[in-house]
Amino acid sequence: MQPSEKLSRAIALHRLGQLAEAQALYEEILAIEPRHFDALHLLGLIAARTGNPQRAAALLGKAVEIDPGHATVFFNRGNVLCELGQWDAALACYDRTIALQPGHADAHYNRGTVLAKLRRPDAALASLDRAIEINPGFAQAHFNRGNLLQQLEQWDAALASYGRAIEFNPLFAEAYANRGALYNQLDRIDAALASYEQAIAVNAEYAEAYCNRGLLLQEIKEWDAALASCDKAISLQAEYAEAYVNRSFVRLLRADFDNGWIDYEWRWKEKNGPNSADTRRFRQPLWRGQECSAGAAILVFAEQGLGDTLQFCRYVKQLSQLGFRVILEVQPPLAGLLANLEGAAQVLTRGSALPSFDWQCPLLSLPLALKTNLHNVPATQRYLDADPAKLVRWQAALGPGLEPRVGLMWSGSRSNRRDRHRSIGLAELLRHLPVGLQYVSLQKELRESDPQVLRSYPGVMDFSNDQADFGDAAALCDCMDLVISVDTSVAHLSAALGRETWILLPFSADWRWLLDRDDSPWYPTVKLYRQERSGDWSEVLARVSADLRQRFPAAFAAVT
Repeated sequence: MQPSEKLSRAIALHRLGQLAEAQALYEEILAIEPRHFDALHLLGLIAARTGNPQRAAALLGKAVEIDPGHATVFFNRGNVLCELGQWDAALACYDRTIALQPGHADAHYNRGTVLAKLRRPDAALASLDRAIEINPGFAQAHFNRGNLLQQLEQWDAALASYGRAIEFNPLFAEAYANRGALYNQLDRIDAALASYEQAIAVNAEYAEAYCNRGLLLQEIKEWDAALASCDKAISLQAEYAEAYVNRSFVRLLRADFDNGWIDYEWRWKEKNGPNSADTRRFRQPLWRGQECSAGAAILVFAEQGLGDTLQFCRYVKQLSQLGFRVILEVQPPLAGLLANLEGAAQVLTRGSALPSFDWQCPLLSLPLALKTNLHNVPATQRYLDADPAKLVRWQAALGPGLEPRVGLMWSGSRSNRRDRHRSIGLAELLRHLPVGLQYVSLQKELRESDPQVLRSYPGVMDFSNDQADFGDAAALCDCMDLVISVDTSVAHLSAALGRETWILLPFSADWRWLLDRDDSPWYPTVKLYRQERSGDWSEVLARVSADLRQRFPAAFAAVT
């Protein structure tokens, strides 16, 4: 059989899906003619389809050397290079494809996808726009355009792109789901819920849609429905870490600690969760509450936020009482403050050389290991202490306390996904606070409008430029008669110092504050103020104002 006959036979087999037989014939052709363009190209496609992208890239590379004017081969090679994560090389292939065939919509689309991977969103958007210009009904391009616009915080344009994707493909479940997530981000809860329902109607086995719907149902306090949605996601995808973590939030909120802590362990397997970037692996075993020999060394390492570390470092004392020699690894901003934490034999910062140890345990896994439930939370009134020298310095900076001092913390880190719910505008807060007390800003980082607001309220003392670390923050808190804070690390710091602390919570509060209570099993000195309507702080602040008058009656008697 001549090579041309073999090629015809191989192509026929290829089209019928008989890839092994086709591959054998392509290889016979190449044994005779090593530079046979069609055999190289088609054999490369088989290699790509059968899970051998490295060989596919090599074969297609030889093909384009033979015929550098063949747009389709450049396009196919670009696809294989994408699979290999070789983004720059893939981009060059798509550029060459477009140079040879400017109307190649898929090449423009794939080029946009690669540019997004290379974190060039504006260029990626231009490529997707060109793909849509060529093919207006390109639903996937509209969808990816929506994703890019969402990253660029062009919310309305992103919603419009998701809408166009759905218009051209009414069965596009992912477009409904992503639109739902964006609606949720914009606090358009009813629209978000409807989009998730549409995604599920299109694809009843869409685990991600059930999972995200479960998280949304938590935010509107539909607890039973939220649990059912998470359960459904898990029934469809047994290893779906995000669904277990979302379910853990509902269980922990409801004080179902026995099951909640177990679900929460799935956080280490989330794809994009707060622990997903933590790839540390230790040869030492994970401690889960096993009996250990006295004096065994255990490494307890911080994870997630500073507030989490401040809340859960309380367990170090309990480990020490069990006979462990505790090595505590924390974030650098907390190292000085926690250097003398009771029960810690050694306190290190992340990145320091580790001494030898026998066991290891992440900080937020200790409640599970120690079987914490609602009735045995280790709620010592004060388990942190401010540095005495810093305390003296801050007392001097504050001057004589002629009026009760109230520390204020109104915003947290912008990077927190719930920041828009938990932070309060400074001007709104100050408008509600009664005259007669000495207010002290505990903020280290001010928002753009804060300095101007503070200038309008000269009675508020501001030390944002004078706090070097959490040691200073602790000493400053310890000088207060009362701390009023949103749900951020300073709230935990003040409460861990045993200071009277009022925490202002959004409508859907974090799991650690449980449900429908104004106290906390974690902190005896805390009082919780919860929003009654999502996004409305006015009623919360009115209660705070009234309670301040009751808490410090002498100060207000002097004013009147």
